[in-house]
Amino acid sequence: MNAFMQDKVISGFSKMDKQAKIEWLRQYFLDDDPAVQEQLASFWHQDEDLQRVLDGFSENTLSNFPMPFGIAPNFKINGEMYAIPMVIEESSVVAAAASAAKFWLPLGGFHTEVVDTVKLGQLHFRWAGSTARWESLFADLEKMLRLETTHLTANMEKRGGGIREIKWLRKPEIGPDYYQLLVSFQTCDSMGANFINSILEQFGASLKQWAASAPELSDEERRLEIIMAILSNYTPECVVKAWVECEIADMEKTLRTGDDVRHFCHKFETAVNIARHDPYRAVTHNKGIFNGIDAVVLATANDFRAIEACGHAYAARDGQYRSLSSCTITEDHFRFELEIPLALGTVGGLTKLHPLAKLSLQILGQPSANELMQVIAATGLAQNFGALRSLVTTGIQAGHMKMHLQNILIHLGATPAQMEEAKAYFEEHTVSFTAVREFLDQYNTVQ
Repeated sequence: MNAFMQDKVISGFSKMDKQAKIEWLRQYFLDDDPAVQEQLASFWHQDEDLQRVLDGFSENTLSNFPMPFGIAPNFKINGEMYAIPMVIEESSVVAAAASAAKFWLPLGGFHTEVVDTVKLGQLHFRWAGSTARWESLFADLEKMLRLETTHLTANMEKRGGGIREIKWLRKPEIGPDYYQLLVSFQTCDSMGANFINSILEQFGASLKQWAASAPELSDEERRLEIIMAILSNYTPECVVKAWVECEIADMEKTLRTGDDVRHFCHKFETAVNIARHDPYRAVTHNKGIFNGIDAVVLATANDFRAIEACGHAYAARDGQYRSLSSCTITEDHFRFELEIPLALGTVGGLTKLHPLAKLSLQILGQPSANELMQVIAATGLAQNFGALRSLVTTGIQAGHMKMHLQNILIHLGATPAQMEEAKAYFEEHTVSFTAVREFLDQYNTVQ
């Protein structure tokens, strides 16, 4: 490594204070730009106590990265009205969700049902004994494992949760001596990651102690090595359904596209079926669903990375990646449905530490984890409906680019007066970066 590169290597960075971290970054990666300090500091929260809380959410924090916090109104879900908080940088997402909610409001709104709420964790280990021997020992081992984790499960059990089932799996394709405990949990209103991981690690410690001291084991059978203990973010039994349905004729009141309503419905159904069978389309289709889901997951301080990973795995559970939503038309009845795994929490983690996450849950009526699953699934379905409705009618760009007009104008340095003129002009014209720039050039020439 040459001297220039060596200068960029640092030890103890996490122990430096914020100012020192900024100075180091500025010196070695930002050409000693004197504006860096002011730029980063401009996004610090004025409340120093709150800023300390925000700094504690992550490691080596230098500033805050603001994201728009918006609301999609008019959601009727299971007969109740909701305003949905959404954190996302793309305005067309919130607009599409709100538009879909208003579309379905007079048609009964969204319907949802939690199928199950099972979470999973795995203990991976090597053991030198035979499969038959393990099977003969497992019943007593399970009793031991449950007993030795009672100090960890007692509070959760009081709330109706805890360990549900412990299975052992043997997978020689991983290794000749590889075993796994696959453990299912109920974690109530908590997402449950820390609870699950603590229990799994205790299982590992208990198994090691058992292998070292159990008198019934041979010397060979005492060879047990824990590989890792960790929850699984794939939760195919923590699933919620959301759907909308109506008689096709009833959709006439809300469609407002000029299209024949029956033609629209069948075209919509075909669009969904394409995503059921074509992975190239399915990825983009499901990304649209997660536009809505992720925005609410972020607003409530849940883990959108885990939600995404699980959802995409679920979409490929039969060996081919498919749409998470489906559409059926039976005689004159239209039904559009989403089935998706959502492992969420409304207590613990950042849900009570982040002030806007607390506000989001307050806006939603302090939902339980089950209720939040249903709200988020309905939002994902609304987002999917809004995108597909545009795709099969006006096309995606007409509405999408109009929602981006404000960003384009800001990028091109438009004045407030120019922005107002541009918004009026592009009500009747196609928005593109080039078209907006030409409009501003013409505006400046006239002025």
